[in-house]
Amino acid sequence: MLCLKNRKITILKAIVDEFIETAEPIGSKTLMTKYNLPYSSATIRNDMQSLEEMGYLEKTHVSSGRIPSTKGYKFYCENLMEDKLDNQIVVALKSAISNGRYDLNDAIQQSCDIVSEMTNLATGALGPDSRYQKLEHIKLFPIDERNAVVIFITNTGHTETKNFRFSEDVSVKDIETCCDIINSRLKGTLVDELPEKFEAMKPILEQKIYSHEMLYKAFLNAFTKFASENLYYSKTSNILHQPEYSDIEKIKQLMTMLDNNTVWRRLESNENTNSITTATGSKLQWIDDVAIVKSSFRVNELEEGQLMVVGPSRMDYSKIVAVLEYVADMLERIYGQGRK
Repeated sequence: MLCLKNRKITILKAIVDEFIETAEPIGSKTLMTKYNLPYSSATIRNDMQSLEEMGYLEKTHVSSGRIPSTKGYKFYCENLMEDKLDNQIVVALKSAISNGRYDLNDAIQQSCDIVSEMTNLATGALGPDSRYQKLEHIKLFPIDERNAVVIFITNTGHTETKNFRFSEDVSVKDIETCCDIINSRLKGTLVDELPEKFEAMKPILEQKIYSHEMLYKAFLNAFTKFASENLYYSKTSNILHQPEYSDIEKIKQLMTMLDNNTVWRRLESNENTNSITTATGSKLQWIDDVAIVKSSFRVNELEEGQLMVVGPSRMDYSKIVAVLEYVADMLERIYGQGRK
């Protein structure tokens, strides 16, 4: 805060707030009339020029007005951002997941869908790493003579579904036998250890099941997937409603970033200096003209998940940070040990 005087801080805050609301460059007249700033038009113009020279504002080519730069957004989020929890989103979230009728994964996805739908921003989640959970049991649901669904369930309620479509060499009875063996021998095993433990069981499968090799590969693949990170994106197309993404090249750039998970890698990297961590633990980062807000939640001492919103730099940070922290608190309260 010491790098800017109070008057410049007031002007910068007004410009950021106005640009978030309108997506239009801001001039001194707007600041005087709408925000009732007690300064002359000349003083405001001089301070805007100074803020531009200091890197907090940028001047667009199509207007004499100015818009916030990444440095300006960063200063705003570090020093001027206010808590602004959207009651409509809160009501929708409470209605969807507060009674705990969903398992954790479904609750995360429901939350992401609601936030994305009500903000027109891309929302994602990196679910709790299931490696530290233990296998509780496996349930088999035969569909017909050639199809079945197997659900893997952990002690925390995390689930993974495997659809089996098999040839005449494998029967539902074979899958049932395999599930029985797994339930009797691997219950209580850490999910991270399941592939290795299951591999050691191969001689038993050879004795009990005729087409053991096909089932062995299918279950091994399922166990390996079960131990991996659970990444989910919700309605990324919603972000296209933002005026910034009327440019097809910007759309391609953003979708490529989301599709190849660049966002998660860059967010965890310490290389980008355009990032801050709020007093409440949320992380904000800017990559080119894309802004990312992340909040973490913990369901137990070992399992941590992450919620993320991606959008244009001109996003309503106060609203997004508040709602992500609300979702994180709700998930911890319902599915974990609650915030300390």
